[in-house]
Amino acid sequence: MKDSVLAYLMPHATELTHQQLTAKPSRQRINLAMKDDRALNSTFIGQNRAREALKFGLGIDARGYNLYVMGEAATGRFTLVHEHIASHVSNMPSPDDWCYINNFEDEREPYALHLPAGDSRKLLKDMNGLIDELLDTFPAAFDNPGYQRKKANIKRQFDKRYEKAIEDVEQFAQSQDVALYEENGTISFAPIVKGKPVNDEEFAKLSEPQRQHFYDLINQLEDRLSEQLLELPQWKRESSEMQRKLKKETAELGIKPVLKELEHKYAGDLGILKSLRQLKPHLVETVVEILAEENKEEKQDEYDKRSVLEEQYLPNILVSHDINDGAPVVYEPNPTYQNLFGRVEYTNVQGSVFTNYRMIRPGALHKANGGYLLLDADKMIQQPYVWEALKLALMHGELKMDPNQHDIGMVNSMTLTPQSIPVKVKVVLMGSRELYYNLQDYEDEFDELFRVLVDFDYEIPLDKVTLFDFVGRVRSQIKDMGLESISVRAMYRLVEFSLRLAEHQHRLSARFADVIELLHEARYFCSQEQTLALDVSHIETALEAKTRRSGRISQALLDDIKEGQILIETEGEAIGKVNGLTVLEIGDSLFGTPARISSTVYAGANGVVDIEREVELGRPIHSKGVMLLTGYLGHKYAQWFPLTLSANIAIEQSYGQIDGDSASLAELVALISALTLTPVKQELAVTGSINQYGQVQSVGGVNEKIEGFYKLCAHRGLTGNQGVVIPKSNQVNLMLEKEVIQSVKQGRFHIYAVETVDQALAVLMNRDVGVLSSRGRYPKGTINSLAVNRLQQIAHIVNGSDQD
Repeated sequence: MKDSVLAYLMPHATELTHQQLTAKPSRQRINLAMKDDRALNSTFIGQNRAREALKFGLGIDARGYNLYVMGEAATGRFTLVHEHIASHVSNMPSPDDWCYINNFEDEREPYALHLPAGDSRKLLKDMNGLIDELLDTFPAAFDNPGYQRKKANIKRQFDKRYEKAIEDVEQFAQSQDVALYEENGTISFAPIVKGKPVNDEEFAKLSEPQRQHFYDLINQLEDRLSEQLLELPQWKRESSEMQRKLKKETAELGIKPVLKELEHKYAGDLGILKSLRQLKPHLVETVVEILAEENKEEKQDEYDKRSVLEEQYLPNILVSHDINDGAPVVYEPNPTYQNLFGRVEYTNVQGSVFTNYRMIRPGALHKANGGYLLLDADKMIQQPYVWEALKLALMHGELKMDPNQHDIGMVNSMTLTPQSIPVKVKVVLMGSRELYYNLQDYEDEFDELFRVLVDFDYEIPLDKVTLFDFVGRVRSQIKDMGLESISVRAMYRLVEFSLRLAEHQHRLSARFADVIELLHEARYFCSQEQTLALDVSHIETALEAKTRRSGRISQALLDDIKEGQILIETEGEAIGKVNGLTVLEIGDSLFGTPARISSTVYAGANGVVDIEREVELGRPIHSKGVMLLTGYLGHKYAQWFPLTLSANIAIEQSYGQIDGDSASLAELVALISALTLTPVKQELAVTGSINQYGQVQSVGGVNEKIEGFYKLCAHRGLTGNQGVVIPKSNQVNLMLEKEVIQSVKQGRFHIYAVETVDQALAVLMNRDVGVLSSRGRYPKGTINSLAVNRLQQIAHIVNGSDQD
C-alpha cells in the first residue's frame, strides 16, 4: 500500500513514442476535400468568433457601430473583411455623387452639390455642351446685322450730339471772322482776314490791336467750346452704357435658350436649378467680357477661351458612381490627412500661388461615403491630425476640409473653405491588440465610435470544416498561380506545415499568408522541372531552400560548437553543468541551439545570484525565473531551518540579451547538482519553466529547441542515450522534423516529458530523487535528502547554530 502511494506522489517521467511527436491529420478528409469542387468556394478558414462579430457590425445600422478588427497581420483579417463586406454591399444602393461648383458670390467657399448616382457625369457632359454652344454662338451673335444696326445707331446718336455742339460753336466763330478746324480729334481756331484764314506769318504782320482782338476772341471761342462740350463725358458714358446694355441683351438672348433647356432637364433637382440661376448673370458678364470681341486683330485664342469657361463653370466631380455599383468599399493603405480628407491643390500664375474650386481633390472618406472605409490603425495613428479629424467626422457626420491642417505653408496664399459634406460611412480599423487597449485607455470617444470588436485568433482548431476550407483555399491558390494540380501528399505536407507554424498538433496557424508564400516558392521549383503538377518534393525543396537562405547564423553557431569554440558536451556527466535549450529569432529565421548552464554553491548568505542579471544581460522575465529558484528551495527543503546559501548561476558564453523563463528548470537542475555534488548527464538537454512548487510549465519554441540539440548530437554521432527533457504540457506542441521522429522511432534519440522538478532530476541524474515521508524526511542517499543535508550544513556554518 505504501509503495503505491509513493508511486502516485511521484510518477515517473514519460518517454514519448515517435507517434506522439507530430500530428496525424485525417488523410481521408484531405482526400475528400481534394475531390470535392465545393471546397473551391471556400473563402476563409475558421475564425468563427470574428465572422460573427463582423456580420453583426456590418448588419447594424446605427451611429457609433464602427469596427475594430484586432489581430496579427497575415492572419487573413483583410481578406475576411473584404469578402464579408463585398457580399454584404452587393444588394445595397449606390450612394449619391458629389461634386463642387463655383460659388460666384464668394469663390473662396465653393458649394457642394450631390446628385443621384451617375448623374454627375451627365451634368459634366451637359456643362461641356453649354460651353460648346457658347463658343459656337459667340462672338458670331455680335456680327448679326440687327446687333450691328443697333450698335451703329448708338454711335450715330453720340456723333449727332457731338456734331451739333461743334456746329453751334463754328457758326458763332464764323460770325466773328474766325475759322474752326478739327483734325485727328483736335479742334483749333484761326482768324479770318479779308475773307481768308491767315497763317502765323500773316497773323504776325497784323497790328497789335488786331492781334489782341483775335486773341480775346479765340479765348472766348475756346470757353464757348468748353461749355458746349461740357457734357461730352456723360454722352460717352451714356453711349458706352447703351452699348453694354445692348451686348448684355444680345448675350442673354443667345444664352437663354441654352440655359432654358438645362433648367428643363434638371427641373427635379433644386440644387442644380439654384446653381443655374446663380450662374446666368455671371455667364452673361463672361460672354460680354470674353466673347464679345470688337477688335478682330486681338482675337483671343479659342483654347484660352475654353479654358476660362471651364475653370468657372464645369463641376468638379469628387465622387461618381454607377447606379449598379452598390455601396463603395475603399481601402486606404497610406492614411495621411490628405489621402483621407482630401486636399486643395495650387498652381503658379505669374509668380503668385493660385487655386480654385476645380483644384479640390477627394480623399478616401469622400470615396467611401455611403459605404465602408478600411484603414490600418497602426499606420493611421502615427499621422498628424488624422485621428482627431476622423473622430470629428464620425461624431458629427460631417466631412469638412480644413486648410489649416493640410495646407501648411500656404498661409499667405489664397485658400479655399469648401462647403462641408454630410458623411455616412462605416469605418473598419485593422490594428494590433496593444493599440486597441491603448485607445480604450486614453481615448474617451473610442468606445463610443468603435463599439464592435472583431477579434482574430492566432490559431484555428483543426476540425472537419477548417480542414475542408484549408484544402479548398490551397486548391484555389494553385489555380490562381496557373498550376494544374497539387498532389494529396503535398496537401498533407502543407497541413503539417501550418500545424508546425501554430506549434500545436490540433490547431492550424491563422497565418495562411505563410502557406501562400510557401506555395509560391514551391511553384518556382516546380517550374524548374517544367511541370504544372505540384508535388510534395517541391514543398520539401522550397522549405530546405528557405532554411538554407536564412540559416547562416544558425549554421555558424553549430559550427562554433563543433569546433569547440562554444563548450557543449553531449556525452558523460558533470556536476553543476546542464545543457539548456534556447531559441533565437533573428529576422524571419527561428532556430534552436543548446547553451551550457552552470552553477556553483558555497557557504554564504548572498542567496541565488543571477550573473546575467548582475551584468544587465538578463531581461525581467529571465530574472523572474531565477528568483523563483529561491522560492522553490525554501518551500522544498528549508521548512525547519533558515535558507542560507550563496550560489551563482550563469548561461555560459552568452553575450547578448536573454529573456524568457524557459531556462529556469535547467538552472534549478544545475543548482541542485552543484548543491548535492550529484553529476548531471551531459547527453541530455532540458527546457521548461517552473513555479515555486516544483511544477514544470510549458515553454515556447519547443520544436526548434529539440531540433537544435538533435543536429549537434547527429553531427557527433547518435549514441542511443542522447535526448531532451521537455515539459509534459508541451507534448501537444510537438511537430518535429521527420529525421528526428525517425531517430526516436529507432531508439537512437529520446524525448522525455516531465511534470515536476523531481521527475526531471531523476532523468537527468539517473538517481532516486526521494519522496517525503510522513515524518517529514527524505530517504537517505536520495537527491532530495542530499539537498536538505547540504543546506543544513551551510546554514550551520553561516549562522553558527546547531541544526538537526
